[in-house]
Amino acid sequence: MGGGCILWSMARSLKEQIGKQNAFDSHAVEAMLNVYRTASVLSGPEHALLKGFGLSPASYNLLRILRGHQDRAEQEQGQADAYYGLRASEIGCQMVVRMPDVTRLVDRLEGMGLVSRHVCDLDKRVKYVKITKKGTALLGKIDPKVAGLVQQGMGHMSDHDLQELSRLLVLLRNEDESDESTESGGHS
Repeated sequence: MGGGCILWSMARSLKEQIGKQNAFDSHAVEAMLNVYRTASVLSGPEHALLKGFGLSPASYNLLRILRGHQDRAEQEQGQADAYYGLRASEIGCQMVVRMPDVTRLVDRLEGMGLVSRHVCDLDKRVKYVKITKKGTALLGKIDPKVAGLVQQGMGHMSDHDLQELSRLLVLLRNEDESDESTESGGHS
């Protein structure tokens, strides 16, 4: 059975990969299933890698968001100590995959010593989250490995193809832009 899965993954079309006998109901169904299949193929190795560090893709994403904000604040302010962190309420909007319960994710990362959280002095309802030195060090270990997985999964594509893929995926996510593209003579 394992050999069959390897053989199927080398097949050219999704229809061949999943052993589908009949045509898909529509091009939209085939495209959606292709997106799902590709996401699964690309994310599997990353999930396994991150699990080895005790992280999920969401927690890795959250750490990267916090590091990015801290780096930007350090460049603008010139002092790492002056940075309070990112408002907890803003984190969810910046996640690659939206999560309904960011608080629990922050709790878990705080328990691991990867982030710290503090309450705003002026408004006790506002909480800030900041990556710790331990969190930054962990990202320093993980990032090169993730970059290797990205290269392994997408390195066979040209920059032009990757840009076009990104453009099409943005178009897929943004129905409003899709309507404008179709109205202005874009691809339908």
